Amino acid sequence: MNIQILQLLEGAKSAKGLTVIIDVFRAFSTACYAFDTGANKIYPIGDINLAYQLKKKNPGYILVGERNEQKPEGFDFGNSPSQLLNGDLTGKTIAHTTSSGTQGIANATKADEIITGSFVNAAAIVRYIQQKQPEVVSLVCMGYACEYPTDEDTLCAEFIKNELENKSNNFDEMIEIMRNGTGARFFDSEKQSWSPQKDFELCLDLNRFNFVLKVEMEGELNYLRRINI
Repeated sequence: MNIQILQLLEGAKSAKGLTVIIDVFRAFSTACYAFDTGANKIYPIGDINLAYQLKKKNPGYILVGERNEQKPEGFDFGNSPSQLLNGDLTGKTIAHTTSSGTQGIANATKADEIITGSFVNAAAIVRYIQQKQPEVVSLVCMGYACEYPTDEDTLCAEFIKNELENKSNNFDEMIEIMRNGTGARFFDSEKQSWSPQKDFELCLDLNRFNFVLKVEMEGELNYLRRINI
């Protein structure tokens, strides 16, 4: 098994084999919480205008996402797991658009198969890959708004790679790196309304969920399918 760690949009565009698009803070942590709180289907959308169009055609859809970390106008929820915990998503369909993770899915056109990546379901991701035994695994770190690498996405890729290669991980040490690095914004008092400390904790609740989210096609749209494992 050839495991490669790639970065940002260029990494997504060149990803091959079984591809894991990683966005820890917060897209693919949020998506896991959405399914856990009852969502039926999630469309990961790159273009925010398409998300608005889907909502207009389907008024019952829930809009979730962010631009510049904050909830866009007209959206039901921001890209925030702590917000979703207070909402009723039972049976709901979600259009989810973000600056990083959903962009990666849209651009990973050479991948044989795509699943999402985060710490909250890392063990399930590892089990899924072990069952599939692909020749190539691409771990794509989407970074901050696809502009520069972030501690959390790179560390998540390294965590998954280490697990697959039977190497040890020091998750407590990783948490401290993230807390003092690109995750420090979650502890900024001025940003608590859109980047609360609770999100940092929820996104790093290691192995909370025993499922992976696989990207499937429905017409011209991607959607995420929950696979328990």
